[in-house]
Amino acid sequence: MKKSLGFGLALLIFTALALFAQDPTSDYNGLNLSLGNLSRLSRAKTRSISPENFTGEKGKGGMSTDGPALKAARDLGQGWKVSPYVRIEPKQTFTLAEIQGPGAIQHIWMTPTGHFRYSILRIYWDGETTPSVETPVGDFFASGWGKYAQISSLAVCVNPGSAFNSYWEMPFRKSAKLTLENLDEERMTIYYQIDYTLTEVPADAGYFHAQFRRTNPLPYKSVYTILDGVKGWGQYVGTYMAWGVNNNGWWGEGEIKFYLDGDDKFATIVGTGTEDYFCGSYDFDSGPPDALHYTEFTTPYSGLAQVIRPDGHYEANTRFGLYRWHIMDPIRFEKDLKVTIQALGWRSGDRYLPLQDDMASVAYWYQTEPHAPFPKLPNKDYLEIQ
Repeated sequence: MKKSLGFGLALLIFTALALFAQDPTSDYNGLNLSLGNLSRLSRAKTRSISPENFTGEKGKGGMSTDGPALKAARDLGQGWKVSPYVRIEPKQTFTLAEIQGPGAIQHIWMTPTGHFRYSILRIYWDGETTPSVETPVGDFFASGWGKYAQISSLAVCVNPGSAFNSYWEMPFRKSAKLTLENLDEERMTIYYQIDYTLTEVPADAGYFHAQFRRTNPLPYKSVYTILDGVKGWGQYVGTYMAWGVNNNGWWGEGEIKFYLDGDDKFATIVGTGTEDYFCGSYDFDSGPPDALHYTEFTTPYSGLAQVIRPDGHYEANTRFGLYRWHIMDPIRFEKDLKVTIQALGWRSGDRYLPLQDDMASVAYWYQTEPHAPFPKLPNKDYLEIQ
């Protein structure tokens, strides 16, 4: 490797080679590509769904003659960006994509307008009637507070000005259906593209799941539940949290706990602190001793991507957006899984203080189907960010 190679590219290549080393036999079916095996050819078929090709059919893109941008293209005609976006009316659900398998979604890009908490993304696999993914669109893309924060990670990228990207691999055997519900009182506009491959899916490939939860405020001396009720064989691969702190002082002493395969009172995996789980340390602080401050960071596997600071007027509390992807270290379970985290600060006398914070999360995991029903999604008023 040349010495002039930048650190970022070197890290990317190292990550790709590490992933390849994990499973050097992968990719003959066209699913698990990385830089380490990108040269290996495949018979998989690449397809893409967008407002310019709602079905993803071969040779059927850019055919619209009556799309929402028809006026802008009136001097150019068919094929000249006539249908680049869709509008979703208030209280309506729009089907983003319906795909017949087998295959896998490999990339989702979208730029929704409006309140990100009021746009609900749902994904259904193989004709199921209950979704395997149900979460506000902003939280799914690690942007739960409705304000832009740049993210550079392997699983999720958020780019200027509100470009959401998911690189989670999402295999399906029969079909995939993606919908977006607009809970708002205003019409929303969305540009989007869903890139997928049609190919055979290995027998041991699990189905992707993502579940949103919110508790505001967390009851005193209660533990926040990130995920519960999961039944089946699978692996946990990620956590996003939108954490609003309602007290002064440090808020991240709490431990995350993973209860695996029948664990009861005590968990198998127990962390040592909130910032430790998100791969930081010592309160996420940096700077000289007399001017310590929270320091945002975004890396391939973890990040404190967002710190929303009080403005001395209406922005009264500090809010944080954190992510942790278990890409190199998935947490595997065979029968069941529960994930909790404590909200813990400090009180006088060097004692822990159980906090009553505004806590929201998305849990990401793979498992065999069928999955257990999700808890009912909170209504619009409970989802609202204040």
